[in-house]
Amino acid sequence: QLQLVESGGGLVQAGGSLRLSCVASGRGFDLYVMGWFRQALGKEREFVAAVSANGERQYYVDSVKGRFTISRDSSQNTVFLQMNSLTPQDTANYYCARAMSGWSRYLPGPPRLDREYAYWGQGTQVPVSS
Repeated sequence: QLQLVESGGGLVQAGGSLRLSCVASGRGFDLYVMGWFRQALGKEREFVAAVSANGERQYYVDSVKGRFTISRDSSQNTVFLQMNSLTPQDTANYYCARAMSGWSRYLPGPPRLDREYAYWGQGTQVPVSS
């Protein structure tokens, strides 16, 4: 079993920055892709970013490329999402999740669908004011 707890959300003005953290407790953090998803009010949850098990590869949805950075620290069992140049369109509840697999070298990207992730945090809210 793995438990994930997000933190770092909160109200921020457009153009500002936030750093989300997700601490994992239990077994299996180091061996799998970790991802961040978000869900805005009235919308479906969407993939935001993912990082490989060893932290060397990252993948982003186009809307956050160049503004968000995902990273992980295995010594702390933590995955981070640094969010810069935030806009009101980034307003959402942000979730971290652990994938069911690694990131195969034969595939162009990591798991990006909800059903490919086994464990989820409770979410942290990020409202961005204009």
